[in-house]
Amino acid sequence: MIKIEKISDLKIKELEVYKDLNEAELRHYYEPKGGIFIAESMKVIRRALDAGMRPESVLMENKLAEATEAKEILDLIHEDINIYVADKDVLEQITGYNLTGGMLCAMKRPVLSDHKSFLADTEKYKKIAVLENVQNPTNTGAVFRSAAAFGVDAVLVTKGCSDPLERRSIRVSMGTVFSIPWTYYSEKDTDVASALNSLGFTTVAMALADDAKSLDDPVLKNVPRLAVMIGNEAHGLSDAVLKNADHKVIIPMSNGVDSLNAAAASAVAFWELMKAR
Repeated sequence: MIKIEKISDLKIKELEVYKDLNEAELRHYYEPKGGIFIAESMKVIRRALDAGMRPESVLMENKLAEATEAKEILDLIHEDINIYVADKDVLEQITGYNLTGGMLCAMKRPVLSDHKSFLADTEKYKKIAVLENVQNPTNTGAVFRSAAAFGVDAVLVTKGCSDPLERRSIRVSMGTVFSIPWTYYSEKDTDVASALNSLGFTTVAMALADDAKSLDDPVLKNVPRLAVMIGNEAHGLSDAVLKNADHKVIIPMSNGVDSLNAAAASAVAFWELMKAR
């Protein structure tokens, strides 16, 4: 059962995860048995719990202890964990506390399946997003939010991407990183476009290329399995992906603008390519 403990400072060892550890240390917290991540705000924590994430502890502002929404969230916790309660001036020692809505939760990182097992079910995932080396966690979180909003079934992330479970990524995604299935693409010797082609996906590379099709090209509308590929913020998609993707696609623009950032481009692409599916 949960145990509520009132604290007056953050020097308890169990609370170092909220205040002192960086993202790499959190990822390897239980090395070699995985790590933890931090979910912030009641809405995000609720989505994480609804998705089956396992909490380790909760740190919350004292005034929320009697709030209806906070009580509902605590009722969803079936683990034997501590709920640490502190006044606002104590919690403001945590960097970025004012963005947390008064509640934080440390959770165990989920065990992810390999991408082949993840994508093998042809009936389960027919439209996916692929992030290749998207390094800004704000962009990663925003892409997940757009993917969830516009009906993408799953997200595949290459190892060069920022961690979808980094605190900022989770925050920007508004917890949709827990609502949409995802895993890492882990093969070293095969580019992700070729691997997806072999699994029956039509691959669409978002790219500024002379031979790129317009996003509204009819050939993109009736594809049984579709993978929309978004590349690095500075360099775009890799040469291997551009060479092997079935289609290169560009978003038509005006006023001399030739591109959008990864987050904005993904939202436009998902809206156009998923709405007819």
